[in-house]
Amino acid sequence: MDTGKDPYASDRLIAGRYRLRHLLGQGSMGTVWAADDEVLRRQVAVKGMLRPPGMTDADADELRERTMREARAVAALSHPNLVTLYDVVQHEDEPYVVMELVPSRSLGEFLKSHGRLTEQQAASIGDAVAAALEAAHRAGITHRDVKPGNVLIADDGRVKLTDFGIARNVAESTMTSRGITLGTPAYIAPEVASGGDVTPAADRWSLGATLWAALSGMPPYEGTNVMRTINQVVNDPVPEPVGAGALAPVISGLMQKDPTSRMPLVEVRQALHPLLPPPGKSVFGLEPPATPLPVLPRPKPVIAPETPLASDPGPLPFMLSPTTELSPTRTRAATALLVFVAFLVFLASSIGGFALTRLVAGAALLPPFTGTNTTVLPSIDPTLRLEQQTAQARTENGDQGGQFTVSVEPDWTIYVEGRKDPHLGVAYSVVHFVSPNGAYEVAVHRFPDWYTKKRDISDYLTLVKQRWPGRYFGEERAETPSLPGDQPEPALRLTYKTVEGDGSGALRRTHFSRVLPTSTDLWAIEVVVPTEQEDVGRTKLFDNIASTFSPT
Repeated sequence: MDTGKDPYASDRLIAGRYRLRHLLGQGSMGTVWAADDEVLRRQVAVKGMLRPPGMTDADADELRERTMREARAVAALSHPNLVTLYDVVQHEDEPYVVMELVPSRSLGEFLKSHGRLTEQQAASIGDAVAAALEAAHRAGITHRDVKPGNVLIADDGRVKLTDFGIARNVAESTMTSRGITLGTPAYIAPEVASGGDVTPAADRWSLGATLWAALSGMPPYEGTNVMRTINQVVNDPVPEPVGAGALAPVISGLMQKDPTSRMPLVEVRQALHPLLPPPGKSVFGLEPPATPLPVLPRPKPVIAPETPLASDPGPLPFMLSPTTELSPTRTRAATALLVFVAFLVFLASSIGGFALTRLVAGAALLPPFTGTNTTVLPSIDPTLRLEQQTAQARTENGDQGGQFTVSVEPDWTIYVEGRKDPHLGVAYSVVHFVSPNGAYEVAVHRFPDWYTKKRDISDYLTLVKQRWPGRYFGEERAETPSLPGDQPEPALRLTYKTVEGDGSGALRRTHFSRVLPTSTDLWAIEVVVPTEQEDVGRTKLFDNIASTFSPT
């Protein structure tokens, strides 16, 4: 209801206790104010929710339901290197979170204004973040998005970690309900980027990547294209630390592709201890140095001609645990706890947003398309600019063949994924071409030696259905032209629909496929579009693109 009042006017009293003083920041989901606690007479930070255009009541309720579990866990954390949560209140039917006020700037902001860090400064950052992560991991909490934007450098030199994977925007809320891992591509661990489980080891990789950036002045992986960056994280060699000096062994120890090989946090702190400043001395000046240290160039990695594919994505990450009830501990707790989830959803969004990663075992590589209103579908350009692309679809073990050509739009992003099916025991590869808006995908599947192991298309259909348990429907089959030459069985045109998510946030996709046998391999070229656009998706995309596919 619009009352005509400005909900974020300065000097406004919230819940009869917290008086807003001045604006600290504003993000897509929340506004943060410095405020006075008139009961305890201390300064605090107060965050209020901003409901984005297009967010339905059901989506808002789903966000509150899901984030309550994490909010309860984070509220229980107490550590000098973590931002403390004080209170959750409700004012005029809106939830507000009250937190420790830390006059500070983020490490990302510090790097922009001061240049890259010295070894002593980086050691202070590394030790503080490692200590914060130790406390969180002991409590069973994984951060999921350690990066320079989530590391705060207080004006008095203290270092605090914030944003424990609670903030979600509208698109992310839908994706999270389907098990999508969140994080910032340049700092995300390879196993998470390829759809694996989010474990404390992922935080250790991200800490290493954060120190990499702190000492070089730039992220370890560059690029504004999300899918291209993820492809680099998964498939490219780990870049050598640039300008790291004595911290190079720590960074290399953390940034190990194998999660089990990463340096434990206790060893990180032990290694950094000799580099720390004396107790009580701040190494972060309030003024930038006269000559900031320059950004150091990244050495070009030498990549083998046949870079192995990412490992099997495995089960869906970020599975949600059942909600438990909190007992009220004060007279207003019953009301406050009910809205706890509503406002913790934006606990971190004013400091920095999450970039989306979308590589989930059992789900297509399609995020909800960008925009504040996810119900508005982007239109398919009637004038397609198809250009022939050549790509390799090889399994992670390496095999002969696998090259193909297909015509797609030149600005679509290519991403290669390796998969394993536990039911059939088959390893295969998928080459994805994703439209810039994320709404449309062309996926080329290759199953090497399919027919040498006495499999057929019926086995393929079983595999597809197993990837969408309970969410596969509307199947249609028809004939389609086979590839040239004698083939073990006729080609098949397959159309089916899938549902991702639940309730009003569910996304319906239509998959159009040409399943093409060869003498040994099985290929499938699939075009995936929003079900609302399946007619134009069939005529404009599938009919024009699928016919151009050819193994070489």
